[in-house]
Amino acid sequence: MTKKLTGKARRESLLTWLQNSQTPLTGTELAEKANVSRQAIVQDISLLKAHNHPIIATSNGYLYMKAEKEKVDFRRVIACKHDGKDTREELYTIVDYGATVEDVIIEHPIYGDLKASLMINSRIDVDQFVQKIEEKNAPYLLELTDGIHNHTIVANEERKLDQAYEALKEKGFIVE
Repeated sequence: MTKKLTGKARRESLLTWLQNSQTPLTGTELAEKANVSRQAIVQDISLLKAHNHPIIATSNGYLYMKAEKEKVDFRRVIACKHDGKDTREELYTIVDYGATVEDVIIEHPIYGDLKASLMINSRIDVDQFVQKIEEKNAPYLLELTDGIHNHTIVANEERKLDQAYEALKEKGFIVE
């Protein structure tokens, strides 16, 4: 049995595991590696974030945001509207043009802006995201705002953002 990691040593291990991973790591995976509860990992991640470590929680797990080899020079926030059933098509359209869907943002009447990190950059990521929504029977954030939502999309070339935007517009997903 693996020795239970405690306190500072556990957080240092978490950082190492996240920094060395090319894919998100779930709280459950990290808890098993550290031989602690998932709740202990959630608390540790909160502490690490409070100490300015660039960790984000995505729908696929925790991700350490390191500088990428392919620098992302272009970022755009786009306003979209569609039903939940069109989410897969919307996200496919964006990633098919070489852009990453960084987040989804809605304006909630009580809470104001609600933002969820997505970091979706392939059809596989899209399928995993939609599958998790369906498995958990969870509502899409857009359901709270009659389909209106924003995405921050990023790419290493502005033309990729332009092409994704135009394709979304042709499909009727863009709010102007």
